[in-house]
Amino acid sequence: MSLRPRSGEHVPSLTAQIARASNPGGTTAMWVRDRLDGLWRDGDFADWYPRDGRPGLSPAQLATVCVLQFLLGLSDRQAAEAVRCRIDFKYAMAMELDDPGFHHSVLADFRDRLAEGDRADRLLDLALARLKEAGLVHERTTQRTDSTHV
Repeated sequence: MSLRPRSGEHVPSLTAQIARASNPGGTTAMWVRDRLDGLWRDGDFADWYPRDGRPGLSPAQLATVCVLQFLLGLSDRQAAEAVRCRIDFKYAMAMELDDPGFHHSVLADFRDRLAEGDRADRLLDLALARLKEAGLVHERTTQRTDSTHV
């Protein structure tokens, strides 16, 4: 399986329109897309995949699904079903509404790739750097120690 980076990572206009109409207050998945857009790019995963072979799914999308899966407490089957059926997940992953998604086993395969070597640490460091650039994470400051529960 090879990596072919997606060129357009913008949310399709029909997906955005329907997601906003059906969820005017937004959802967790929409919040992730709106505030963390560009957290990962397919190019960040280039050394995870060979240069030739059948094109694989977008690793940036799979990483996003893994984050949403964790945030919402979903199993692999539930996460894959959410990608297939939920408009807010399609919005978060910049997918067309008619995109069929993927089989749930793809998430386990992605996590296996993530567990190799120091990939998880590199991906986390990259995410933290981009969160800092976006102003969503700040440098560590002095913690309060006057609490009786410390």
